Amino acid sequence: MHTLLVANRGEIARRVLATARRLGWRTVALHTDLDAGALHVTEADVAVRVGSYLAIDEVVAAARDTGAGFVHPGYGFLSERAPFARALAEAGITLVGPTAEVMDAMGRKDAARDIAVAAGVPVVPSYDLADDPATFAYPVLVKAAAGGGGKGMRVVRSAAEYAEALGAARREASSSFGDDTMLIEKYVESGRHVEVQVMGDTHGQVVHLFERDCSTQRRHQKVLEEAPAPTISQEQRSAITASAVALAAQVGYTGAGTVEFLLDADADGGSGEFYFLEMNTRLQVEHPVTEEVARVRGERVDLVALQLQVATGEPLGFDQDDVSLEGHAIEARVYAEDSFGGFLPQAGT
Repeated sequence: MHTLLVANRGEIARRVLATARRLGWRTVALHTDLDAGALHVTEADVAVRVGSYLAIDEVVAAARDTGAGFVHPGYGFLSERAPFARALAEAGITLVGPTAEVMDAMGRKDAARDIAVAAGVPVVPSYDLADDPATFAYPVLVKAAAGGGGKGMRVVRSAAEYAEALGAARREASSSFGDDTMLIEKYVESGRHVEVQVMGDTHGQVVHLFERDCSTQRRHQKVLEEAPAPTISQEQRSAITASAVALAAQVGYTGAGTVEFLLDADADGGSGEFYFLEMNTRLQVEHPVTEEVARVRGERVDLVALQLQVATGEPLGFDQDDVSLEGHAIEARVYAEDSFGGFLPQAGT
């Protein structure tokens, strides 16, 4: 019997535990003192207290002490932390996800961009930091190479604004990520955010499970997510999904991942050029909308089950031609905001 430790809490922990139980796996939950009575704790076979969900040494020790050969990180917390993946590997424990080397490569926007170019995937036109800002075609986007979630990012609409915006983005990137390396790219005014769900096994096969549209956002955080994307043509769908598979294959990706693209709605009179943005090396919050519409040989897809299958070394067992779409799904995130304070994020009543 396989034993799986879920290094997370709340909804995603319960979702992973449910699939593991259905497959007959023994399950282990983590909890802090505040979470001791939480549902993910009571639903697991074994529960272990940790001081923090971010404490790599404690999480690895919990897996080792409970005989867990596999660890599922969920999303957030340690899910995209290469040091965590390395610590598990050194302990002889399998992370349900990609290798630390892949996380390193895809976790930085500059390195990921180079891999995309090598895979023949379109990338947003860019400028060198040493270039004269007066020669840029504005607007441009300055953004942190190590960033995410909109931090260390500024839209610049003229050369006069450039120096101040770059300085502010650098300071935010340094504060948030400990790295002030910046990228300068063309800013797409009327863009759609389209991302492709990919799955790779340890035998070199990569498939996609179609795409999601996540264009409705607040402060670069997704609010509405739907699958399939209603904003693209069949020709665009084929091109974007093929690019995602090519990128994942180029980097040797294993497990579930998401390749994000920016669709330029204004390019060439609305022809819809698309550019690689980044890759999320984990299961995403919005994975259920893909599960609602993706079919393999007519059967609904369980992405967590596929993750566990890949983690145990099994091949996916199906080809791209076996994957189809059925229906349409939308997910809405509930946001806690202060409506009297500019709708800024707000905890509490």
